[in-house]
Amino acid sequence: METLVSNATCQHRSLRIPTVTPTEFFDLTDYLERLVADAGLRFGFVNVQSLHTTTAIVVNEKEPLLHADFASLLEKTAPQDTAYRHDDPAVRTVNLTPDERVNGHAHCRALLLGASACLNIVDGRLHLGRWQRVFFVELDGPREREISIMMLGETCR
Repeated sequence: METLVSNATCQHRSLRIPTVTPTEFFDLTDYLERLVADAGLRFGFVNVQSLHTTTAIVVNEKEPLLHADFASLLEKTAPQDTAYRHDDPAVRTVNLTPDERVNGHAHCRALLLGASACLNIVDGRLHLGRWQRVFFVELDGPREREISIMMLGETCR
Protein backbone atom coordinates (compact mmCIF):
# COMPACT_ATOMS: atom_id res chain seq x y z
CA MET A 1 0.00 0.00 0.00
CA GLU A 2 1.27 3.44 -0.96
CA THR A 3 0.91 6.38 1.41
CA LEU A 4 0.82 9.89 -0.02
CA VAL A 5 1.89 12.75 2.18
CA SER A 6 0.61 16.10 1.05
CA ASN A 7 2.54 19.29 1.67
CA ALA A 8 -0.19 21.36 0.06
CA THR A 9 -1.57 24.57 1.46
CA CYS A 10 -4.34 26.96 0.58
CA GLN A 11 -4.32 30.36 2.24
CA HIS A 12 -6.35 33.52 1.85
CA ARG A 13 -5.47 37.09 2.75
CA SER A 14 -7.24 40.42 2.36
CA LEU A 15 -5.41 43.69 1.92
CA ARG A 16 -6.87 47.17 2.34
CA ILE A 17 -5.33 49.87 0.19
CA PRO A 18 -5.95 53.57 0.88
CA THR A 19 -5.48 55.31 -2.47
CA VAL A 20 -4.71 59.03 -2.67
CA THR A 21 -5.24 60.05 -6.32
CA PRO A 22 -7.98 59.50 -8.96
CA THR A 23 -5.72 57.18 -10.99
CA GLU A 24 -2.97 55.35 -9.14
CA PHE A 25 -0.65 52.38 -9.66
CA PHE A 26 0.02 50.69 -6.31
CA ASP A 27 2.87 48.14 -6.46
CA LEU A 28 1.89 44.87 -4.73
CA THR A 29 4.92 42.81 -5.74
CA ASP A 30 7.02 42.98 -2.56
CA TYR A 31 3.95 42.34 -0.39
CA LEU A 32 3.00 39.28 -2.47
CA GLU A 33 6.58 37.98 -2.32
CA ARG A 34 6.47 38.23 1.51
CA LEU A 35 3.15 36.37 1.61
CA VAL A 36 4.58 33.55 -0.52
CA ALA A 37 7.68 33.33 1.69
CA ASP A 38 5.67 33.44 4.93
CA ALA A 39 3.36 30.69 3.62
CA GLY A 40 6.40 28.55 2.78
CA LEU A 41 5.13 27.95 -0.75
CA ARG A 42 7.58 26.26 -3.09
CA PHE A 43 5.41 25.72 -6.19
CA GLY A 44 1.89 26.90 -6.86
CA PHE A 45 -0.21 29.93 -7.66
CA VAL A 46 -1.18 33.28 -6.21
CA ASN A 47 -4.41 34.78 -7.44
CA VAL A 48 -4.85 38.51 -6.78
CA GLN A 49 -8.39 39.81 -7.20
CA SER A 50 -9.84 43.29 -6.84
CA LEU A 51 -13.15 43.50 -4.99
CA HIS A 52 -14.25 46.65 -6.84
CA THR A 53 -15.65 47.49 -10.28
CA THR A 54 -13.57 50.64 -10.73
CA THR A 55 -10.13 49.14 -10.06
CA ALA A 56 -7.87 46.63 -11.77
CA ILE A 57 -4.95 44.26 -11.25
CA VAL A 58 -2.21 44.40 -13.89
CA VAL A 59 1.29 43.07 -14.48
CA ASN A 60 3.62 45.58 -16.07
CA GLU A 61 6.79 47.60 -15.61
CA LYS A 62 7.42 49.97 -12.69
CA GLU A 63 8.46 53.15 -14.44
CA PRO A 64 6.82 56.51 -13.58
CA LEU A 65 6.75 57.89 -17.13
CA LEU A 66 5.15 54.70 -18.36
CA HIS A 67 2.48 54.98 -15.65
CA ALA A 68 1.80 58.56 -16.79
CA ASP A 69 1.46 57.22 -20.34
CA PHE A 70 -0.99 54.56 -19.11
CA ALA A 71 -3.07 57.22 -17.35
CA SER A 72 -3.08 59.33 -20.55
CA LEU A 73 -4.12 56.34 -22.63
CA LEU A 74 -6.98 55.57 -20.23
CA GLU A 75 -8.10 59.23 -20.32
CA LYS A 76 -8.11 59.21 -24.14
CA THR A 77 -9.95 55.89 -24.28
CA ALA A 78 -12.58 56.66 -21.61
CA PRO A 79 -12.46 60.40 -20.90
CA GLN A 80 -13.66 61.57 -17.52
CA ASP A 81 -15.53 64.56 -18.98
CA THR A 82 -17.64 62.48 -21.41
CA ALA A 83 -21.32 61.83 -20.68
CA TYR A 84 -21.95 58.25 -19.51
CA ARG A 85 -25.47 56.82 -19.08
CA HIS A 86 -24.23 55.23 -15.86
CA ASP A 87 -23.83 58.74 -14.43
CA ASP A 88 -27.33 59.94 -15.38
CA PRO A 89 -29.78 59.40 -12.48
CA ALA A 90 -32.65 60.30 -14.81
CA VAL A 91 -32.13 57.06 -16.79
CA ARG A 92 -30.25 54.75 -14.43
CA THR A 93 -32.48 52.59 -12.25
CA VAL A 94 -30.25 49.92 -10.67
CA ASN A 95 -27.43 49.80 -8.11
CA LEU A 96 -27.90 53.40 -6.99
CA THR A 97 -26.60 54.51 -3.62
CA PRO A 98 -27.13 57.77 -1.71
CA ASP A 99 -23.45 58.70 -2.11
CA GLU A 100 -23.32 57.77 -5.82
CA ARG A 101 -20.16 58.92 -7.59
CA VAL A 102 -19.93 60.16 -11.16
CA ASN A 103 -17.65 57.36 -12.33
CA GLY A 104 -18.81 55.90 -15.63
CA HIS A 105 -15.33 56.60 -17.01
CA ALA A 106 -13.73 54.47 -14.26
CA HIS A 107 -16.02 51.51 -14.98
CA CYS A 108 -15.16 51.69 -18.69
CA ARG A 109 -11.44 51.86 -17.90
CA ALA A 110 -11.65 48.87 -15.55
CA LEU A 111 -13.33 46.83 -18.28
CA LEU A 112 -10.18 47.26 -20.37
CA LEU A 113 -7.71 46.16 -17.68
CA GLY A 114 -9.08 43.16 -15.78
CA ALA A 115 -9.98 42.49 -12.17
CA SER A 116 -7.44 39.79 -11.31
CA ALA A 117 -4.10 38.18 -12.09
CA CYS A 118 -3.01 34.60 -11.46
CA LEU A 119 0.73 34.32 -10.89
CA ASN A 120 2.97 31.26 -10.82
CA ILE A 121 5.17 30.44 -7.84
CA VAL A 122 8.39 28.64 -8.75
CA ASP A 123 11.12 27.74 -6.26
CA GLY A 124 9.46 29.80 -3.53
CA ARG A 125 9.17 33.07 -5.51
CA LEU A 126 6.76 34.78 -7.85
CA HIS A 127 7.78 33.76 -11.35
CA LEU A 128 7.92 37.19 -13.02
CA GLY A 129 9.94 38.51 -15.91
CA ARG A 130 12.84 40.90 -15.41
CA TRP A 131 10.76 44.09 -15.44
CA GLN A 132 7.40 42.70 -14.37
CA ARG A 133 5.68 43.98 -11.24
CA VAL A 134 2.13 43.43 -9.98
CA PHE A 135 -0.03 46.54 -9.59
CA PHE A 136 -3.36 47.39 -8.08
CA VAL A 137 -4.78 50.15 -10.28
CA GLU A 138 -7.13 52.73 -8.80
CA LEU A 139 -9.43 54.28 -11.40
CA ASP A 140 -11.88 56.20 -9.20
CA GLY A 141 -9.93 57.46 -6.21
CA PRO A 142 -9.10 58.46 -3.71
CA ARG A 143 -10.83 55.73 -1.73
CA GLU A 144 -10.12 52.83 0.57
CA ARG A 145 -10.03 49.61 -1.43
CA GLU A 146 -9.71 45.90 -0.74
CA ILE A 147 -8.14 43.04 -2.63
CA SER A 148 -8.43 39.29 -2.10
CA ILE A 149 -5.34 37.10 -2.36
CA MET A 150 -5.55 33.31 -2.64
CA MET A 151 -2.41 31.17 -2.47
CA LEU A 152 -2.41 27.51 -3.38
CA GLY A 153 0.52 25.19 -3.72
CA GLU A 154 3.15 22.85 -2.37
CA THR A 155 5.00 23.95 0.74
CA CYS A 156 8.66 23.33 1.45
CA ARG A 157 7.97 22.53 5.10
